Amino acid sequence: MTAVRDFPENTGSAVRQAKASNRTARVLSDRAAGEAYVASVCFKHGPPRLLGVELEFIVHYADDPRRPLNPDDLAAALGDHTPRTLRPESPAEPLPGGSPMSLEPGCQVEISALPQPSLRELVEVVSADLAYLTDRLAGHGLRLGEHGIDAFRPPVRRLQTERYAAMERRFAPIGDGGITMMAATAGLQICLDAGEADQVAARWAAVHAAGPPLLAAFANSRRHAGRDTGYASARWLAVMRTEHVRTFAASASPDPAADWAERILDTPLMVLPRQRPQPWDAPEGVSFADWIAGRGAAGLLDPPTEDDLAYHLTTMFTPVRPQGYLEVRYLDAQPGQQWLEPTALLTALLARPSTVDSLLEVCEPVADRWECAAKFGLDDPEIAAAARKVIDLACAELGTVGLPREQLSQLIEAAQARVRA
Repeated sequence: MTAVRDFPENTGSAVRQAKASNRTARVLSDRAAGEAYVASVCFKHGPPRLLGVELEFIVHYADDPRRPLNPDDLAAALGDHTPRTLRPESPAEPLPGGSPMSLEPGCQVEISALPQPSLRELVEVVSADLAYLTDRLAGHGLRLGEHGIDAFRPPVRRLQTERYAAMERRFAPIGDGGITMMAATAGLQICLDAGEADQVAARWAAVHAAGPPLLAAFANSRRHAGRDTGYASARWLAVMRTEHVRTFAASASPDPAADWAERILDTPLMVLPRQRPQPWDAPEGVSFADWIAGRGAAGLLDPPTEDDLAYHLTTMFTPVRPQGYLEVRYLDAQPGQQWLEPTALLTALLARPSTVDSLLEVCEPVADRWECAAKFGLDDPEIAAAARKVIDLACAELGTVGLPREQLSQLIEAAQARVRA
């Protein structure tokens, strides 16, 4: 598992800079070469060893959460930790525990914790960095939000990057889902190793199958911009209202690497980094496979390289995104230290092959009911029943995650109360 994404979503210029300094970047000669590259970088095999999380938070003024956020106030609070997408001259220092910081388009803050060999060590790093960040913000009258969507303010893009400008233009004709996803949502992303070659297909299927029950159990984003959306997870709804081709959940497969590689090559380009002052809008309807073959408008572009394909990978917003490890992206952001509860549960659920098999079995009746989970949450009887079984299974395995007994007892109590309230 890598410490951070090779090409973070909010630093697309890094790709073009990398290409400028790497004149020997490999040109992709045909579709087979592209698919081989995707499969090799997105699914790395080996015994599960590392665990990571990425915590996103909406930022509010402590005295009035409805007040629009001034990026200058956020930069003052973050100081030398301010990401360069907001202050290009910033040293962009990581947090004291080593976690890099980034910003989403609406100035949501994100902590990308360095992967750790145990959940106990991950808790130590994240708890320290989260407490540090909370204190810095509080010193400037700011606080971290507690929900997966901004409950008080409408979405406004505040980062002026070429990537985000191109994304906003692309999503605008589809509806308001794109700008809402970009500028008003926050998620919890749990990063788990893909596992040994003979385990990958089952682990890939299991983290997807558990999605609807866990999405429902941890949904907390019903209110947005002062109104009731009618969805338990309006954050999920916003993601789904962007481009279906880059958001729909993958299906179980005996060869997820090959299926993912095929999907990536057939997905249209969304953003195309260019030298200023050219906009980063991609030619309409051109897939990466078209680019390799030089078809249509892609014939006017330079032949694509592996760097270009690596950047294209960052434009996928699926519930689970393979990045060499499995990045679980379907959970709403959780308040404060409550990120640990779903992280510990999911870690326990993947701890042993036998538990993975049991997870697939209990989730089978609701494995594809994403929309119902997002809309009704645990008010849907079938999803609630599956969520109780998933929580029971996870709680029975929590002893494998290496946390102190008292902490485990607290997690079990909280998880059981969540699905049995």
